[in-house]
Amino acid sequence: MCGGQEAGTPGTPVSRPLPGVPDAPDAHGGAVAAPFSPRVVFTNGCFDLLHPGHVDLLTRARELGDLLVLGLNSDASVLGLKGPSRPVTPWQDRALVLAGLSCVDFVVGFDDPTPLALIEAVLPDVLVKGGDWAVEAIVGREAVEAAGGRVVSLALLPGYSTTGVIARIKTR
Repeated sequence: MCGGQEAGTPGTPVSRPLPGVPDAPDAHGGAVAAPFSPRVVFTNGCFDLLHPGHVDLLTRARELGDLLVLGLNSDASVLGLKGPSRPVTPWQDRALVLAGLSCVDFVVGFDDPTPLALIEAVLPDVLVKGGDWAVEAIVGREAVEAAGGRVVSLALLPGYSTTGVIARIKTR
C-alpha cells in the first residue's frame, strides 16, 4: 500500500504513473504510450486520521474505475468544517500518507468548504462518497450526472470514524 512519492501542496496533484498502460513502438523504434482513456473516479474528504474505514472506502471507490482522484481538504478548509481542534494532521502529512496507498492515483488539495470547483474541473466518470451521504446530497452530483457520469454512495465500514478515534484517544 505504500509508494515512495512526495506530497505536494494544496492545489498541486500528487500522482504516480498509471499501471498497466503498455508502451508501443513508434515509427522510429522509440516507445510511446498506447492510447488510454481511463475511467476516472473522484472522492474527497478531510482524512485527518487515516483509519481502516478510510482505506476500505478508498479501495472500493478505486474498484469502480481505472484511477482514483482524491480531493483533500486543506488545513483551513478542515478548520472551517470541523472546528478549532482540527485538523490533527497537517495537509502535507495527510497527502503523503494518502498518496502512499496503492488505491489512490492522485491527491489534489482544495481550500473551499466543498470540492465543487474541483469536481467540475475533473468531471469524473464516477463520483463517490461514503454511505453517510445520500446520493441527492453529494456535492457535484448535478455536474457529474449532466456529463454522463454516475454518483455512488458506498456503505461505510461500521465502527470507524475520525471523531471516534479522537474520542478514544482522549479517554485513555
